[in-house]
Amino acid sequence: MLTHPPAATGGVAGGGRELPIVARLLAGARFELTPLSGALEQAEALPAGATVTVTTSPSRGVGPTVALAERLAERGFHAVPHLPARQILDTAELSELLGRLDRAGVREVFVVGGDADPPRGEFADGLSLLRAMRRIGHRPARIGVPCYPEGHPLIDDGTLWSALLAKQELADYATTQMCFDPAAVCRFARAARERGVTLPILVGVPGVVNLRRLLRISMRIGVGDSVRFVRGQRTAARELLRPGSYRPDALVHALAAEEACAFAGLHFYMFNDVEATMRWLREVSPRASR
Repeated sequence: MLTHPPAATGGVAGGGRELPIVARLLAGARFELTPLSGALEQAEALPAGATVTVTTSPSRGVGPTVALAERLAERGFHAVPHLPARQILDTAELSELLGRLDRAGVREVFVVGGDADPPRGEFADGLSLLRAMRRIGHRPARIGVPCYPEGHPLIDDGTLWSALLAKQELADYATTQMCFDPAAVCRFARAARERGVTLPILVGVPGVVNLRRLLRISMRIGVGDSVRFVRGQRTAARELLRPGSYRPDALVHALAAEEACAFAGLHFYMFNDVEATMRWLREVSPRASR
């Protein structure tokens, strides 16, 4: 394991000078894992004590997510399991899950609606699960919720805004869906403040990921507008068409330039290719490799 958090100081490689905003964004970075075979071993490449979020899938349910979060916590990581509302049966199961996480020392969760259709039990969306947590009096120390700078393929914008406003009384921060367009994220952040959303916003960005795989995943999870934006830029188009992997250098620089949007940090979607993103972080922040 690395012994320092990424980018505690310094700037992004290539500019030859320090960029404090970039350093701040990287210093607060979170890393996402999927509970598949080898995920725990992949986590060994992360900085000691890093914040690691753990996703869920409709086919496997929440069990593997909680199990991986427990193992990560045992190894000293700050584990943040996703709790998918539509995959949790009832308040009894919710209370059992929260108790299990609490016993493992997991003090933060990320509440999502989930993709199960129809819902497995009584929770139709993330807001209903958050309200159930309050009702049973078992709230983790910190709770995150998702937000969608480019909208959601199945939910209209009005519903998304209403839900986010309602959730902010029950949550501590919001993390955006993966997006390649810094202007779109900044427009979303400004619109959120104008609508009364005060939650800190973490920006979801891809790590270093194979280009074909990244495009395939992006289309599947509904960031098509963002992909089309990237394809519409001549430089980015060359990047996407070449063999190899996507690197987030330009995107991170552009997000740092949007000072007025006051992003709280970055959330790296790595699709379990942890080492590639860690190599990139060591390049852009030499102190992270010490």
